[in-house]
Amino acid sequence: MMLLDADMVLISGFLTKHVKELSTHILVSNMPYGFLTIVTLVVVFVTFFMRNGMMRRVYLVDFACYKPPESQLCTREFTVCRARTSGRFSEKTLDFMQATMDRSGLGDSTCLPEGLIREPLDICLEEALREARSVMFGAVREVLEKTGLKGSDIRILVVNCCVFCVAPSLSAMIVNEFKLRDDVMSYNLQGMGCSAGLAAVGLAKHLLQVHCNSYALVLSTENLTENVYQGDDRSMILINCLFRVGGAVVLLSNRPSSRSTAKYELLHTVHTQTASSDRSYSCIFRKEDEEGGTGISITKDLLAVANQTIKTNIAALGHLVLPLSEKFPYAVNAMVRYFQVMEVQPYNPDFTKAIDHICPHVGGKPVLDELQKSLHLSDAHMEASRMTLYKFGNTSSSSVWYELAYIEAKGRMKRGDRVWQIAFGSGFKCHSAIWRVIRMCDPEERNPWSDEINSYPVDLSGVGSFPYFFEPSKQKITG
Repeated sequence: MMLLDADMVLISGFLTKHVKELSTHILVSNMPYGFLTIVTLVVVFVTFFMRNGMMRRVYLVDFACYKPPESQLCTREFTVCRARTSGRFSEKTLDFMQATMDRSGLGDSTCLPEGLIREPLDICLEEALREARSVMFGAVREVLEKTGLKGSDIRILVVNCCVFCVAPSLSAMIVNEFKLRDDVMSYNLQGMGCSAGLAAVGLAKHLLQVHCNSYALVLSTENLTENVYQGDDRSMILINCLFRVGGAVVLLSNRPSSRSTAKYELLHTVHTQTASSDRSYSCIFRKEDEEGGTGISITKDLLAVANQTIKTNIAALGHLVLPLSEKFPYAVNAMVRYFQVMEVQPYNPDFTKAIDHICPHVGGKPVLDELQKSLHLSDAHMEASRMTLYKFGNTSSSSVWYELAYIEAKGRMKRGDRVWQIAFGSGFKCHSAIWRVIRMCDPEERNPWSDEINSYPVDLSGVGSFPYFFEPSKQKITG
């Protein structure tokens, strides 16, 4: 008989409190030593499993990525022309935008919200809400249709959107539109940047460890309409060049019956936060420029901060997933360098021996180049992320789900494969999730790539580097 949530909490608390007393008591009693040992081990293991939530597995039943209508498609040239006709940018800024976009890794089929396409620009609250509703409701509706569930079946809802905060909240908008149950546990995460999607998955996982027989809906998106930058600070103009409309919804479950229908099982989540460092805290920052315009500033410290934070996250992840053949040389190398026995380069473990597919947050071309170099990944491992950046742009926290959809559409996801999603963003934070494929993914399933997957990958070898990509301007650009 399955224990109720309250029962498990009470039992876990009781065992934790009394396990030491119980162990001492049975050791001094006259009971046979073997029997005492068995009882002690049972108590310890039951306590461990209950306190760590290991009695419930978490499954990804299905997910959906929002695909904007063709009316919102924008070429790189159109984006710059639209900025020019707005009259809000100097010619030097427009030239910088053009140069950045030509080297950003974005293609000519990314999408902007309707308010940024219209002439004149319409960046009012109502347009921002229109963008949010289109993305969120479209993705949620699709995942419910895919799984045959109703809003009333959802017990946990986690929504993340970094810079767009409204009242009632975005999670309340979902509850209202899809008539979620009165006792739904809803959470709205703000200001957590591009890594928030996997942070939300981690939160949902912990909630699913407590609440049995539950479905959790995790929605990740960003809103551009109200947050487009209108000024001439180069460190803040990059957001306009890279970010595009997008969002994704993931349906998680801890129901044993979901094992037969789910696509993936969640194996590990690893979260790293380095905001205690001033350099990390400030490398991506929302602020006002000299003219009072609000935007997201990206400083030249980003690549160094990202590299260090990702390394810390990977070190924790490697302990969980790497085989002994990789852990051992890493440990020996670390000891040699620590005791300065000889001059040796740091050993970089080969994660491809534990991982079949990798989905890193797309960021921008320089970020992907640096990540590929640091992890010694092949072009094949980076294909999904580079093609996602090319087709959809940087969709913030939802980008890792467009990458997963790309691999599925290519028919490369096989039962037993392990998938690594890694995302990083302001704070500075890095989050990883490891999934195991438990059901063959049909490439013919509805998917944001379905209609054009045969056109990918595209050749990006002609896209040049951008050495001052993340350098902020030292002064205001004038025309």
